[in-house]
Amino acid sequence: MRGGAARPGASACPLNVDAVQLPRLSAITTHVLDTSLGRPAAGVSVVLDRGGRSDQWQLVGHGQTDADGRLRTLMPADAPLTPGPYRLVFDTGKYFELRGIRAFYPSVIILFEVEAAEAHYHLPLLISPFGYTTYRGS
Repeated sequence: MRGGAARPGASACPLNVDAVQLPRLSAITTHVLDTSLGRPAAGVSVVLDRGGRSDQWQLVGHGQTDADGRLRTLMPADAPLTPGPYRLVFDTGKYFELRGIRAFYPSVIILFEVEAAEAHYHLPLLISPFGYTTYRGS
């Protein structure tokens, strides 16, 4: 420790980060925040599709956001990420309906392009009953 005594109750042993087992993330993840409540949007159903020929979509994965509004398991951790068009479909209508709120947007669809050199795509979504926004996260 630099320049001072250790905090009371602090361990003298440094943390061994190799001992921490974190779950492997899917190559595509999302995080939904309800800006009307100022908190994560838990329980939002999400579908991940991959584009094919003639505008046909193939299901890649699906799930629901956890208590922190995150969905880390849209794809198996060892599944390869194939370049091409993908879309995330969020059932925002059901999320707000369960809270007694009528939403203007019953679903949100995010279309994006996966490039060959990229290893991970994180697509956060900020929602409210009358609007939404998204961006490429990290």
